[in-house]
Amino acid sequence: MAEKRIEEKIAQFPICEYAFIRPEEIPFSEKVRYICRTECPRYGTSWACPPAVGTLEECRERCLAFEKGFIFTTVSEGADLENMDAMLAMRGGHEKITRRIVEIFRENYEEVQAFSTESCAICETCSYPDAPCRHPDYMLPSVEGQGILVTELAERNGMTFLNGSNVVTWFSLILYAGEKAAL
Repeated sequence: MAEKRIEEKIAQFPICEYAFIRPEEIPFSEKVRYICRTECPRYGTSWACPPAVGTLEECRERCLAFEKGFIFTTVSEGADLENMDAMLAMRGGHEKITRRIVEIFRENYEEVQAFSTESCAICETCSYPDAPCRHPDYMLPSVEGQGILVTELAERNGMTFLNGSNVVTWFSLILYAGEKAAL
């Protein structure tokens, strides 16, 4: 029932595609973590990314503790896919939408955990590892940082990963449990 209410509320957002999933469907891979470790400049610099988010097995266990999941996409057109900084600058709209949708889930479920694009960029300089996160309730850990194979999850749910040249497809994953009584 809550999922129907959520679908009605998210219709106001420019979501490209979405799917309700079961956490057991989420594919995890050490290969994703390897890419984080060897190619991402944010590795080891943020509370939203490995190793701060825990081992692959800890991430898997944390995700599987939830009853249900919701994956969705938005797109940014006109992206220069060769310029990573410019491309990442375009994700702000997706992050705002993700936070608003997270609030809708929190209205309907007791436990909600969201993961979004790339690495957290709330603070100019992350406090990791010297101090606790300054915004733990606002921070969105990276989907890939959990070791999740986003491309495979998208494919399993009939979602488009590549939407054309100069188009970036942004993914977010929301896990949730404990439906609240309808008001």
